[in-house]
Amino acid sequence: MGQLILRRLVFMVFMLIGLMAIVFAISNIAPGDPARLAAGPDATNEMVEQIRVERGLDKPLVSRFVVYLTNLATGDFGTSLHTKRAVFDDLARYFPATLELVVLSISFAVLLGVPLGMLGAVFQNKVPDQTIRFIAVSGVALPMFWLGLMLQWYLSLEWDLFPLGGRLGIMTPRPENITGMYTVDALIQGDFRAFREAFWHLVLPSLALSLPALASIIRVNRAEMLETLNKDYILNAQAQGIGPFRVVSAYALKNAILPTLAIIGLRFGWMLGGTVLVESVFDFPGVGLYATKAAVNSDFDPIVAVTLVLGASFMLVNLIIDLAYALLDPRVRSQI
Repeated sequence: MGQLILRRLVFMVFMLIGLMAIVFAISNIAPGDPARLAAGPDATNEMVEQIRVERGLDKPLVSRFVVYLTNLATGDFGTSLHTKRAVFDDLARYFPATLELVVLSISFAVLLGVPLGMLGAVFQNKVPDQTIRFIAVSGVALPMFWLGLMLQWYLSLEWDLFPLGGRLGIMTPRPENITGMYTVDALIQGDFRAFREAFWHLVLPSLALSLPALASIIRVNRAEMLETLNKDYILNAQAQGIGPFRVVSAYALKNAILPTLAIIGLRFGWMLGGTVLVESVFDFPGVGLYATKAAVNSDFDPIVAVTLVLGASFMLVNLIIDLAYALLDPRVRSQI
């Protein structure tokens, strides 16, 4: 197990360096002059050239990439031309918000998707299964931004059940910053009012973000459950008089859950990189919205830093999924 973790971590390092090289090259050859954008519309050519020299934008691309890697080794992600703050400080502010949103979204998808997939397999081609398949198809077909707007319209504006957007109400004091995730920080400090309000603000964007993942989990889990329920050991357990609930939940689900774990890990990574639309609709200050503004302003350092953080998070999640595979499946564990 230790050798597997070590191999994957070494592989992650090389993958991140390659990812940085690609994104750094693309972001620096894209149209736009970051020095002129940083100087402002009224700046003279001399002022623009001075900023270009100060920020090293006059050097060759390879030299700038080497300097960036050197600074990155010391924890320096650069400075944002748009916010005028260190990129590391911006990420520390925005990434926990996105992580909080994605964790709640994937939790919704797993807690609903796995039971619905089981239910669809048990009642194959019957009314419950047809209803569940309709939900799965809708999750793939409906755009997230449209669903977010509909949720805002009906549940916020028409029925006034949830807040329209943001992370907390204007009059609610923010909990002391410990992890950057308002719900976690509020629980740590025992501020249940802030926790309840922060959670309430997360519900609608989490539902909009979770629907594609919910659809994928339902479809994969249902298909694996259908295949597993026809195995000989399941038929043998039923012949021995073991109750249907125990057969499905204890015997069939244990084997059907392995492919579902893979899709959960993939969807978690896709969510981290795909929160832009949801964060824009709900005015949620996360890393997706931050990266979009950086791209519009040709702000290279935040673009590369966000890509690096999201890439590392995606790889880490997949490492956790691989370890879960090894723990749940003795055949995989014996090959390590």
